Amino acid sequence: MRRILRPLALPATYSRWLHLLIPGTAVSVWLFINMDTPWVPMVVAVPVGLIPAVRLAEGVQAQHLLTPEERGHPGAAISTAPSATWSDRWRTVVWLEVRLLLTAAVGFATVFLSATTVDLVRGALGSQPSDEWLARGIQAGWWCAPLALVPIVLLLCVVVAGGDLVTAVARQLLGPSATERMTALEERTERLLERNRMARELHDSIGHALTIAVVQAGAARAAGDAVFTARALAAIEETGRHALDDLERVLKVLRESDSPVSARPTLAEADRLLDSARDSGADVDAEVSGALTLVPGPVSREGYRILQEALTNVLRHAGSVPVRVRIGVAGGWLELEIVNPLPASVRGSGGGSGLRGIRERAALLGGSSEAGPREGQWTVRVKLPLDRIR
Repeated sequence: MRRILRPLALPATYSRWLHLLIPGTAVSVWLFINMDTPWVPMVVAVPVGLIPAVRLAEGVQAQHLLTPEERGHPGAAISTAPSATWSDRWRTVVWLEVRLLLTAAVGFATVFLSATTVDLVRGALGSQPSDEWLARGIQAGWWCAPLALVPIVLLLCVVVAGGDLVTAVARQLLGPSATERMTALEERTERLLERNRMARELHDSIGHALTIAVVQAGAARAAGDAVFTARALAAIEETGRHALDDLERVLKVLRESDSPVSARPTLAEADRLLDSARDSGADVDAEVSGALTLVPGPVSREGYRILQEALTNVLRHAGSVPVRVRIGVAGGWLELEIVNPLPASVRGSGGGSGLRGIRERAALLGGSSEAGPREGQWTVRVKLPLDRIR
């Protein structure tokens, strides 16, 4: 019993009823003007449905009244986009025709059954029921009162069934087309790739900040000098602040926040990384050749992260050692080279997540990277093309 009565407690049942009755207003106006041509609204629906914006309007109305629980959801079963193809246009035409037919059926039931209920209530009060409604032939009397409930029950059944039917039809005819489903799938894939990239950035940024903090704190404790300690604390504070900015930006993306996301750092801000490494005790010899302003945004941003990871690895594995950094823009390429003395504990070519991240970033942009021992030095070299990304 509860299962049968449950639809009557849902607001969507009555919003669907309203959705079915809305076109009845226009149809009623036309029938008032000319009762001899009731088929005209059906004919007019054909050219109207071919207008691309009509699908958008019908989709928005259907989402609000038929499936309010899916309203605004990116995976909604009813689309709110204009017609992009002729298939979408003709589906909209069919939808309008079906909606008009269902409107006529539910509208007729609403008027006819409601009038019957009123007629039976009048019969219970002593007036003879009319011959125009379902109460035809029933004599006035108290028995008309319980009979008045029958049309109401029938009307509620019609409303629930009509609402379910029009919703199912809307999902089929106003649902996303194959092109829209493919576009939604591509957007979802891009969001997943963006989250994966953000996870790498979070690893690079927070890992760099923690490395700087550990190195600075250890150096300050060993030095036992108040001035050096103050400078180390200032460096830790500055690095931590930048890391918090990166963390906040990444979390905004992961939470799909509507608030604007701050811009990702580029190689134009490389001095920030170099100064941070110097404050940690590394002797950084940096040289920049070429115009960094000519580097496309994606390449410049990934170049910044590659440089950040390379410097983090130096501080983590080699400590406060001399570091040579070369950043060059020439011949359609961005070249990065980071060289530092080879720590005694390093063997092989390295296979940590940091170096893997550098290789992945370079590969995604169509570039190349190499990292490993060379003539007693640990060398990281990366080449990224400039002409493939615009």
